[in-house]
Amino acid sequence: MSDISFIGLGEMGSAMAGRLLETGHSVRVWNRSPGAVDALVESGATRAASVEDALCAGTVISMLASDAAAEAVFTAEVLATAPASALHINCATLSVAATDRLSDLHALAAIDYVAAPVLGRSNIAVAGRLNVVAAGTVRATTKAQPYLDAMGKRTWVVGERPSSASLVKIGVNYNLIHALQALAESVNLMERGGVDGMTFVEILTDAAFTGSVYTGYGSLIARKAYSPPGFTVGLGLKDLSLAEQAAAASGVVLPTAPVLRDMFERALADPELASLDWSAIAEITRGLSTDG
Repeated sequence: MSDISFIGLGEMGSAMAGRLLETGHSVRVWNRSPGAVDALVESGATRAASVEDALCAGTVISMLASDAAAEAVFTAEVLATAPASALHINCATLSVAATDRLSDLHALAAIDYVAAPVLGRSNIAVAGRLNVVAAGTVRATTKAQPYLDAMGKRTWVVGERPSSASLVKIGVNYNLIHALQALAESVNLMERGGVDGMTFVEILTDAAFTGSVYTGYGSLIARKAYSPPGFTVGLGLKDLSLAEQAAAASGVVLPTAPVLRDMFERALADPELASLDWSAIAEITRGLSTDG
């Protein structure tokens, strides 16, 4: 199997890097907070001394949490140290604008760049069952495909401009955020009417909404099981902001976005909710109901 580096070892990044190790790849790992590297080194990964050292592998996958983090790591100076014919597969959910900027920087450094944001939580990543939305040149996506196959069950290639993949992932997350709010309102309506929330979720997901979003998040909301978080409230607001930015750049109106933003901002302002799973915005909806 191939030598590869993985940069960005949060919950998702660690799960994805672990999957690559399990499928026989030699993985060099680097993280801005070095403590996150230790568990993967114990599992057989090699510790990279720096981003530049990670780039020496020639193929790099990254999973950094935000535009700012990705652009702080992958600067023009750092990219200039990469070997010829290097490949960078960026699996994070970044804005369209940041993806375009990073794509330009990689092109100047003659590095193949693929945006490949993933769909699924960390338990799905561990099993290698992620869905992947990818975009980049035919050469770049072809080079990336064996690694995407190791981490995911299916890859959708949506174009040659990397930011097309970012836009698709932003759209998916915008729908997911609506699902969280719809579940919050429906479950709260049932509870207030004396119907068990979990029973309602079972009826809903057997009869109409059979996908993992409704079954998984419906259960979390009905049980108020928001810890440990798979994806935090703060990251949820970040992804909502990406949708708002993409819409503004295209002249698109998102009528429900202000309501969703209010839910997330209220949850972030509540110290009991701020660090929990993003489905904890349901508690804001529950709190809006009146007694009597």
